[in-house]
Amino acid sequence: MLRNITLIAFLLFTISFISAQDLQVEGTKINPSDKINNGQIELTVTGGTPPYEFQWSKDDVPLTSSKASDLTEGIFYTVKVSDASGASVEKSYKVDAVSIVENFNGTFQPVVDAMGSVLFWDPFAAIGIYDPVVYTDQKLLFSPSWEPNTSSKFLLKEWLVTENEHVEKGQDVAIIDIDGQTQTVQAAANGKIHFITPQGEYIYNPENQEDVIAQNAHKFGSIIYDEPIALTNPNGTPLEKGIPFIVIWLIFGAAFFTFRMGFINIRGFKHAIQLAKGQYDEPNAPGSITHFQALATAVSATVGLGNIAGVAIAVSLGGAGATFWMILAGLLGMSSKFVECTLGVKYRFINKEGRIFGGPMNYLRYGLEKRNLGKLGKVLAGLFAVLAIGASFGGGNMFQANQSFEILSNQIPFLDSESGFFFGVFLAILVGVVIIGGINSIAKVTGKIVPVMAGVYILGALVVIGINIDNIGPAFDAILSGAFTPTALKGGFIGVLVVGFQRAAFSNEAGVGSAAIAHSAAKTNHPPSEGFVALLEPFIDTVVVCTLTALVLIFTGMHEVEGVSGVQLTTEAFGSVISWFPYVLSAAVFLFAFSTMISWSYYGMRAWTYIFGRSNRSEIIYKVIFLFFVVLGASVSLGAVLDFSDMMILAMSFPNIIGLYIMSGEVRNDLREYMSKLKSGEIFKKEVLKK
Repeated sequence: MLRNITLIAFLLFTISFISAQDLQVEGTKINPSDKINNGQIELTVTGGTPPYEFQWSKDDVPLTSSKASDLTEGIFYTVKVSDASGASVEKSYKVDAVSIVENFNGTFQPVVDAMGSVLFWDPFAAIGIYDPVVYTDQKLLFSPSWEPNTSSKFLLKEWLVTENEHVEKGQDVAIIDIDGQTQTVQAAANGKIHFITPQGEYIYNPENQEDVIAQNAHKFGSIIYDEPIALTNPNGTPLEKGIPFIVIWLIFGAAFFTFRMGFINIRGFKHAIQLAKGQYDEPNAPGSITHFQALATAVSATVGLGNIAGVAIAVSLGGAGATFWMILAGLLGMSSKFVECTLGVKYRFINKEGRIFGGPMNYLRYGLEKRNLGKLGKVLAGLFAVLAIGASFGGGNMFQANQSFEILSNQIPFLDSESGFFFGVFLAILVGVVIIGGINSIAKVTGKIVPVMAGVYILGALVVIGINIDNIGPAFDAILSGAFTPTALKGGFIGVLVVGFQRAAFSNEAGVGSAAIAHSAAKTNHPPSEGFVALLEPFIDTVVVCTLTALVLIFTGMHEVEGVSGVQLTTEAFGSVISWFPYVLSAAVFLFAFSTMISWSYYGMRAWTYIFGRSNRSEIIYKVIFLFFVVLGASVSLGAVLDFSDMMILAMSFPNIIGLYIMSGEVRNDLREYMSKLKSGEIFKKEVLKK
């Protein structure tokens, strides 16, 4: 008997060993075109014990998929293939880059990943303050066949279980009536059942606006787990929602300056409006543009595609609740703008020809030098200038050209994929005509374009909201409830907060320092006056424009649409109410992109001249290079290069905010002196003619 048992055990071991050895994986690498990020790897698995599981290093590839798509050429991807018996094989593959752009993109991707590991590093999770993994204690039960803006009615006809009963995965739990057709719903997990919708009542009724607006409106019950369960990405890795260091850096700085300046974002708002209206414009003050023109130039650089596409992405990821945190971050950012733009004017340099050189390069170098921190100031100023040049070519130029072409080509039939070069040339000519004239020309154009484009967009948003005004109660309820009681599906409380803060910080550039370059050219004898004007930018960009975009998505119920994001989602939201508005939106997007480019050309040029000299020749060289990148951006897909450039914009905040912290006391003293003069009537003010 013992001999037989030993023989059987040996045979089982041998079979399992052979089976494990028999698991063979072969990969086919596919590069379908010379376009970037469309590589594919397809696996063929033989042997082992089916079914197989595929864990790719790309987290959006499902465990059941033997094929990974949308891969970056020239980058290694790993996959672990496991069979039902537990045998596994690990492989590494790289889709070879063929075209120039693929090689360029593949080379930059590791740089982007390295830079991202710094900018988006989570210090709180790193030191163990909290676990970034998203956990949920329940599995929501959703109505089958539901989709956003459906006209069908979903009635919970019958519960097949009792409240708090323990159910097993796959067990029948409810019968749903959908326009007269019934469907049975099974439990999606093991646990105790919780009723959300009582038997005999509607789960979703399109005639009830609360259902149209509410997040996850088609839920009717939930299964409470015995123990919280970590949510996972499609590839099986834990879903994490951390707090990126760059967001902490920007928001903490904004909060610090808000308290340091005595809530200048609130108490200075009225005076900021007066300055922007020209009531305190001094005709003989040093500078070359008015307060309003400086504001328009800076706003034109921030109000752009991020307000349309970026907000749609934020609301898709974080739900309606992200809107609340976005508004709060915008209000705090007003204080950062005040500090940096006050210093921008204070430390500007005006040469004999009347040309103005200002911005963070100046106040970082000379402001810190005044505090015996000259070496630190030179390092910070030089770093800022390098980052600003890179950002001006990428995020402030190529990205705008690329996205404006993509959006217009979807609306204008004769603009096909081959027309990018000619569109780029056309756009470069338009930009060139403006930027050749310098800041005065830029200010005149932005002073006309910004009010028009912002007005059209705001008017369109208000029309959409007005038509859906009955949704105002449910919409604001969705925003507040989503901000403080978000579901784990949206990343939990931390996930929603970070999405809102991140969108605001990325959009209004408060703390980045870019706006200080434009405001340094303003006509004024009092630096804090320009700080007041500048604090209006985050309000316009985030509190008004970004919020209106979010409200359009929420009021129309489009925030619940899955599989659509960015500009397309915003376009569909407007189009659902005003059929022809997508064409107007396309024109507005083009103007947003155009104005952003001309403003960033000035930012980049001032950073360029700081490094390469303040001569006319130096400026001409920069402008030629800038126009070349306009054509390049519209003609070629440059994925990782643009990601790198966006990160450079964010990285500008590191040297800038360090300097702002050090000089915040100086700004506070200047503010006190200015307010004292304002109260005593020492500040120039235009006389109002009485009729």
